[in-house]
Amino acid sequence: MSAGQSRPTLEIAVTSAAGARVARDHGADRVELCTGLELGGLTPSAALVESVAAVGTPVQVLVRCRPGDFVHDAEEIALMTAEVRSVIASGARGVVIGALTAEGTLDVEAVARLRDAAREADPAAEVTLHRAIDVAADPVGTAAQLPALGLTRVLTSGGAPAAGQGLDRLAAMVAAAPGVRVMAGGGVRPADIPALLAAGVDAVHLSAKRRAPVRGGAAWVPLGVSSASAEQDTHFVTDAGVVAEARGALDLAAETAVSPGP
Repeated sequence: MSAGQSRPTLEIAVTSAAGARVARDHGADRVELCTGLELGGLTPSAALVESVAAVGTPVQVLVRCRPGDFVHDAEEIALMTAEVRSVIASGARGVVIGALTAEGTLDVEAVARLRDAAREADPAAEVTLHRAIDVAADPVGTAAQLPALGLTRVLTSGGAPAAGQGLDRLAAMVAAAPGVRVMAGGGVRPADIPALLAAGVDAVHLSAKRRAPVRGGAAWVPLGVSSASAEQDTHFVTDAGVVAEARGALDLAAETAVSPGP
């Protein structure tokens, strides 16, 4: 962590108020709320946002109307614009949004529209670009566009399958987007945190998830094409041990980075 850089923060992706309480009680600074973690995350309902906001930890809400790619048509952008207003009215501190063109560049018009909806709902709303940046044709060049758009932060793995493999590009994004907080996310493990902080990121983001146990039912019947087994046909919950381990690794790495030498 460089001189003058603020204390790095820990963000945990959660899908419920119970997950938000686990994250809060084991060291998270904020949470990102979504549904469908197994699909990469989808927009939660207004009622779910309200219940998680009541936990008290600052809540960022993912606004993504469907799984799949990040190329959205006019109807989808209109829907997500309404979702942005809804989740902020329900207690979100900010939103996590994004859109790309078919050529893999940032859809500046769509992103600006979503940003404007957030700031109209709450002038202090934080606006984060989500991991659409990691499948952009030029992730670093995309990051360089964000200061002019007035976005708060960007969530990224550095364009790699996992953030621990994208260190060089993460550092390049930090340099390319002054004033935008670069948050490392995507396959982050607590052991990766020292190297991620050394790359200059402002925060780390983990899902810290584990599969919930299968409960009830006399026999398992698949309900979707991806339901491979009874053990996999379940939902994810927040793992307290992983959150606590990440908090400890983050604090230790930050302390080491600012400690004076011998």
